[in-house]
Amino acid sequence: MMPKIMVRNLQRKVRLDVVDLEEFASKAAALCLKFTPGNRTDLQQLPEVFILIVSDAKISNLHRRFMNEAGPTDVITFQHGEIFISAEMARRNAKRFASSLARELRLYIVHGLLHLHGFDDRNEAGARKMEKIQQKILAQAEL
Repeated sequence: MMPKIMVRNLQRKVRLDVVDLEEFASKAAALCLKFTPGNRTDLQQLPEVFILIVSDAKISNLHRRFMNEAGPTDVITFQHGEIFISAEMARRNAKRFASSLARELRLYIVHGLLHLHGFDDRNEAGARKMEKIQQKILAQAEL
């Protein structure tokens, strides 16, 4: 089963194309389902996924509250179907890595979707596996 994907822009500092991101996220979710994570696959069981684009202040609050870490991060995924993405972090990282804002946001969307699908990057092997799959999904979804 394919969840309904909804993208919401809840910040005002960075301009972005929500319609484009939502179309991309739907393609990316379908591609994620082609990969087997080796453990649970919550993505298939969720009726909907909310991708919430937020400020650094909001993601910092979530980072501290749920992960006990200070400061902003790029993406935080909650297994019940919420993916929080920092628009400001995406803009900074796009400059840092000579990428585009859209490409960074898409990377974070794929990363969050893979976490919802059961992939884990807390160890080096898992992180390498996720990185390879992310690149494959980005390449296919951006066609």
